[in-house]
Amino acid sequence: MKSALICLTFCLVCASAPAAEKVALIKINGAIGPATASYIARSIDEARTQNAQCLVIQLNTPGGLLDSTQTIVQDFLGSTVPVVVYVSPTGATATSAGCFITLAADVAAMAPATTIGAAHPVMLGGIPSGQEQKPDDTMKQKLENFSVSYIETIAAKRHRNVDWAKSAVRESASITAEKALELKVIDLIAADTPELLKRLNGRAVDGKALNTATAEIAEIKMSPSERVFQQLWRPEVMFILMLIAIYGIIGEMTTPGAILPGVVGAIALILALYLAAILPVNVTGVVLIALAMMLFIFDIYAPTHGVLTMGGIISFLIGSLMLFNRADPLFRLSLSYIIPATLITAAFFVFVIGKGLRAQRLPVKTGVQAMVGKTVTASTPIDSQGGRVFVEGENWSAVSDTPVEPGEVIEIAEVKGLTLKVQPRKG
Repeated sequence: MKSALICLTFCLVCASAPAAEKVALIKINGAIGPATASYIARSIDEARTQNAQCLVIQLNTPGGLLDSTQTIVQDFLGSTVPVVVYVSPTGATATSAGCFITLAADVAAMAPATTIGAAHPVMLGGIPSGQEQKPDDTMKQKLENFSVSYIETIAAKRHRNVDWAKSAVRESASITAEKALELKVIDLIAADTPELLKRLNGRAVDGKALNTATAEIAEIKMSPSERVFQQLWRPEVMFILMLIAIYGIIGEMTTPGAILPGVVGAIALILALYLAAILPVNVTGVVLIALAMMLFIFDIYAPTHGVLTMGGIISFLIGSLMLFNRADPLFRLSLSYIIPATLITAAFFVFVIGKGLRAQRLPVKTGVQAMVGKTVTASTPIDSQGGRVFVEGENWSAVSDTPVEPGEVIEIAEVKGLTLKVQPRKG
């Protein structure tokens, strides 16, 4: 009886004990793009559904697209769940777009030996000369002024150092975590996530104190689709998709009815165009690659002893180098992709497509047309009214403008339906 009473008391105590608080956690490692914005928006909604104390975003990024950054900032400012951006681990950076995102958080934190800043807007792409794109002064000034006013608005909203925020855009200022804390750019420094939760505990956000000291961390993973598109959002992927589209469409054109190359090429082309809409693609690079394809094909149909193929290789190499701005680390296409792709593409057109098209121009070796030019022996008298010949195991009707006697050797001049037009063998 006494043991039963103890068990009942224990159960009542457990039932009345408050449930452990939750802190939602996501990790962003890499460039900021559409998939990142989608992931963060979904995580904010999920953190609210879980009634989490806050959403911690562990951030390490070299920057990204302004459109995606604006979407993320808007989600932060409209979130009912406190958002904590934590630049981590040690050695991580929050530069360019990452600076905007960190300043927009309810609480900005950094790990020791991390950096923030360098938020000056960059125009990506190239110009026909192949040099780095240099926008006119008016457009450059407009973009810079917008970025300055935007980061100023964010910093003022979160009561952070507005002057430094503007210098991060105008002068590409970049500072360490310790300096950022001193200048009131961020709110705190924490060595790791457990320390971060301890330092967040009791901090008031929108009039509500956070209870995170003993909170349970619930990590929200990227969905499969977000993970796929995050991986696809890379210059290398678009480059490879473009090559697949080229090979597939050219393969379908040179071997009509194959279907599979055309389908694969069309799908790759659609995906490449989708990525081209959100990646800083240089149109001149695309034009040079298209020119290279034309030169490869022309050299197949009009042999020039490899002159056009060599021109195509040069055009493809230069176009690939210009496809993305190599001066920007976010969208740089490595030579380890460009050089093998150039060699493989040249080999593809010289050996695969070239042999296929040349094979189509060979004389017919099968079917009724293959009988033209063959010599046979007349089985019956043959004249303009008709006769018979025995060819390849079959009896055929035959006509001849010149009368032919049985047993005479004749040559097949033409095939008209089921009738052969023959003539006496010359010589």
